[in-house]
Amino acid sequence: MSTFNDRERAFESKFAHDADLRFKAEARRNRLLGEWAADLLGKTGDEARSYAMSVVSADFDEPGEEDVFRKVEADLVGHADAATIRAQMAALTTEARRQIADET
Repeated sequence: MSTFNDRERAFESKFAHDADLRFKAEARRNRLLGEWAADLLGKTGDEARSYAMSVVSADFDEPGEEDVFRKVEADLVGHADAATIRAQMAALTTEARRQIADET
């Protein structure tokens, strides 16, 4: 029975670790997306950092990434279309995962 319990604890630990990595990668992606959008909007320095953090915060409105997309899409009217924003989100998801993996 001990082997089963050990395996169960290991599985639960891996699940929690994977969920933590996903959360970190999504937050990193959102920050990178915010930095990209800030650049398109001509924001620099503290203003750009503040904007990027507002994009990260937008992810807490509802489950999934649509809340982030809607915020950035509304802010980038006239600067980028929906397809460009979604493509950037996909590319930055890959980049964020790579960065998180390199850090661990």
